[in-house]
Amino acid sequence: MPSLEKLDYGKWPNNHRLSNGRIELVVTADVGPRIIRLGFVNGQNLFYEDAQAMGKTGGDEWRLYGGHRLWHAPEDLVRTYVPDNFPVTVEAIPGGMRVTQPNESANGIQKQMDITMNDGAARIRLVHRLTNTGPWPITVAVWALSVMAAGGTAIIPLPPRGEHPKDLLPTSQIAIWPYTSMADPRWTWGQRFILLRQTAAPPQKIGVNVLDGWAAYALGGDLLVKRFTPVPGATYPDLNSNVEVFTNEVMLEVETLGPITEIAPGQSVEQAEDWTVFDGVPAPNNDADVERDVLALIEQTRSKAVERM
Repeated sequence: MPSLEKLDYGKWPNNHRLSNGRIELVVTADVGPRIIRLGFVNGQNLFYEDAQAMGKTGGDEWRLYGGHRLWHAPEDLVRTYVPDNFPVTVEAIPGGMRVTQPNESANGIQKQMDITMNDGAARIRLVHRLTNTGPWPITVAVWALSVMAAGGTAIIPLPPRGEHPKDLLPTSQIAIWPYTSMADPRWTWGQRFILLRQTAAPPQKIGVNVLDGWAAYALGGDLLVKRFTPVPGATYPDLNSNVEVFTNEVMLEVETLGPITEIAPGQSVEQAEDWTVFDGVPAPNNDADVERDVLALIEQTRSKAVERM
């Protein structure tokens, strides 16, 4: 069984490490909910850590911190950026832990993550949960954001390709932000995949409706695959995006979003992700690299994603 232990980490005294001997993650209980570390045991941290914010608590300023966090969409400067600078509750559950944030009184929302791990395999399951603690219905989408360490490459799959004149109607769209530059050399617009590389340059972001239910990040020989279940016919935020990638000069975010949902008082909505981490994977530069080095690993996660830990 995976082990759960308390430890000091990142200048915070109250943290919880979940490990099965092959892979590990660290959740801080002093702020959050945040998974601040993910990687192989004795390996690199795939997540970005904000050195200026590590160890800080309290206050009314929203801090990046880094790691993996839970938000609610659509993005709003007031509602979305409620600070998560205060202690969370961490309790053991079979195979892992449940992390619960105090109620966001300004929004009437409580955030919660269930994090579980398989024996011996580099796989993790997360269930992100938003609960409406207020007196009236709210309309939001679950938004799961992994803030990845600098220097890697995000991979987004495109829908199956077709041909003209057989396929006359569009099958997908790309949401772009006012600051998005499709001419930026960090983008690779392939036939089957979109790649975004993290370097020290201005922000970039796109959103895509990914039918195949996965996105990935390659960093220093490791590959994180985030798998989720698209809901056919559902409406998603940001021009119907269920996957978004954002980068700036210090990190790159790989984000999945659930459908826009009205949550009645006392009810919850969830978005699950299955994470698999591989090693020995070269960084891709184009479609051919992804097809050669990544696709077979994606197929492995397709079969594993149905397992419930």
